[in-house]
Amino acid sequence: MKKLMTWMTVMGALMCALGLASCSSLDVTTYAKAQPALKLEDYFSGKLIGHGMVMDRGGEVTRRFVVNITGTLGKDASGVELLTLDEKFDWSDGKKEARVWTLKRVASGEWSGQAADVVGLAVGKVSGNALNWRYVLALPVKDSIYNLDFDDWMFLMDNKVMLNKAVFSKYGIRLGEIVIGFQKL
Repeated sequence: MKKLMTWMTVMGALMCALGLASCSSLDVTTYAKAQPALKLEDYFSGKLIGHGMVMDRGGEVTRRFVVNITGTLGKDASGVELLTLDEKFDWSDGKKEARVWTLKRVASGEWSGQAADVVGLAVGKVSGNALNWRYVLALPVKDSIYNLDFDDWMFLMDNKVMLNKAVFSKYGIRLGEIVIGFQKL
């Protein structure tokens, strides 16, 4: 009986590993022909407002927020294009937060990003009307900090509206998602 239980445990773990390995993330180039074409530096330059919500893995809305963003274009000392996003969050529970992103064009259709609460570099790819960001966010919870993996998708709907859905996970386990609607002012 003990051998059977061990065998079943090993087979169950193998099936889970194979199942996870077969799950592949969508490639941003799937949207290469989608219009209107997203130019990150154009859409995020100036003032924007976003309305969003955080949902747990069961789909329950746990928090809501409004974010005001001011985007500024510039160049670093070597002439590389930079986009700074100054984000101010007003949460439904009264909490206020701020984040400043510094985005750098690294190649055609590719950007990197940094912010104080982002671990390492965020990596972004643009294709057609879509942007896919991948990054690790250091999220404070009570007396701890959790590093959560974000798979963040943005879709330009027209020259004023962008929709955003970000799935966050830890150790490959989906914990929830954030949905935001942005409007260029």
